[in-house]
Amino acid sequence: MDIENLHRRAMQGTGQVIAEVGPEQLRLPTPCADWTLHGLLRHMVSENLAFARATTADPEGSDVDWDAGRLGAAPAEDYRRSAAEFSTAFAAEGVLDRQVRVREFGVFPGRVALVFHFVDMVVHGWDVARTIGSRYEPDEELPATALEIMRANPPAQDGTGVFAPMVEVPESASALDKLVAYLGRNPTWPAEAPGPARAASYGMAG
Repeated sequence: MDIENLHRRAMQGTGQVIAEVGPEQLRLPTPCADWTLHGLLRHMVSENLAFARATTADPEGSDVDWDAGRLGAAPAEDYRRSAAEFSTAFAAEGVLDRQVRVREFGVFPGRVALVFHFVDMVVHGWDVARTIGSRYEPDEELPATALEIMRANPPAQDGTGVFAPMVEVPESASALDKLVAYLGRNPTWPAEAPGPARAASYGMAG
């Protein structure tokens, strides 16, 4: 798996969707039930910055703030700057083999941290696109790979985990629909769903 290439493509596609966001849309609800679009974008900025800063922090005593992102008058530009900081950090020599602390969930090689963020990019791109009614059609390889990664973890069953319980979809559903459903989202959102997706995140999709 060429995670660097996959991540680059996912980040580019999600950035294109975010560039379409208008200021009047920031109060809209999102598939992450606890977040408005403003809250979701602020979370994404926070994640970009925290992942970047975690690459140089002491993994045993990291003081990285995972909720430090802020949005100003131009949220898309705030996101773009944070994404650039992320990309620069993870392009540094040796960073994919360096130990990186991801929130309270543990210490992982940088390559694994990049995998976490890749899944975030694919799913949050869908979240934003659904919220603003924009098209989101990533290359099938992106959601298919993210789904394979997530299926290595049992789906939530009772609503007590990081994600909401998995939503059932037909076997004929697209890889993207299967991915978001696996993480507790209704692929037909904003239609009524069995249960809203949580807004929690651990460096993966919230």
